[in-house]
Amino acid sequence: MNTNFIVNDYVLIWNLLFQASISENIYKLKQRIWDTYKEEYNALYNDKNSIVADYKNFIPNDDTIYNILLENKDYDKIRKLAEKHRIEIMRIWDKNKKETDAFFKNISRLKIADHTIFVVSKELNIIDYPSHNCMIIGKEIDKKNTLKILLDINKKVLFNNIKKYREGQHRFKDAIVELALNEYATRLTGRSFYQSGKPELSSLKRWLYPYWLMYLGVPKGELANYMMRDKIVFELDKYAYEKELKKMNIEEFIDFCIRNQRYIVREKKSIEML
Repeated sequence: MNTNFIVNDYVLIWNLLFQASISENIYKLKQRIWDTYKEEYNALYNDKNSIVADYKNFIPNDDTIYNILLENKDYDKIRKLAEKHRIEIMRIWDKNKKETDAFFKNISRLKIADHTIFVVSKELNIIDYPSHNCMIIGKEIDKKNTLKILLDINKKVLFNNIKKYREGQHRFKDAIVELALNEYATRLTGRSFYQSGKPELSSLKRWLYPYWLMYLGVPKGELANYMMRDKIVFELDKYAYEKELKKMNIEEFIDFCIRNQRYIVREKKSIEML
């Protein structure tokens, strides 16, 4: 997956107008615009999809409000900070590009289209995925855990490139996407991240874990090493080694787990978190 990180005025202005206000000045400006151009303000709400679909050629039906923001001194400062945020994200992304490429090629095994990632003000604290080949992001980067921004981006990309599942099945998708991110973080850092994630998914992840290792292509003789690495123990002799799993992509693996859930999720199996 190739990525293009950009700051686009229309995307940034749209989010300043329709997301929570990031400052008192922006709040007051939005209020003045609303009082004067209420109809035009409402009409702008539908612009988002048109902007991201063809941002290079987008021309608004009415540019009055966009121009008000573009000519505002506070907007100039916000745009410069968004550009700085873009550079920060790109540095982290480029530093870890090899591992990220491997995540999509070897862990998800999905063909992911090239993505445009629109960077906005980090004060907006958003990560939005309006279409299958673009994302809008503006989030504070944790200086103690800079890789979190990578996990946030790739989780959003992966999740939205896997088909939707009906009620009762989507928890398998949630758990397996989290397992993929656990493995990605483990490979990025050299230490296991399998103990992290949403508590409500932990039990299902434990049941799925033996099959997940088979999906990753871990040889049968090395399963015990992975169990100790990730501190998840199961009884090896109770699992037939499913060789076909390593030939699947992640969506096919989710389908497999849903079809076979009555055999996978069995409370009598001995699987423990150390």
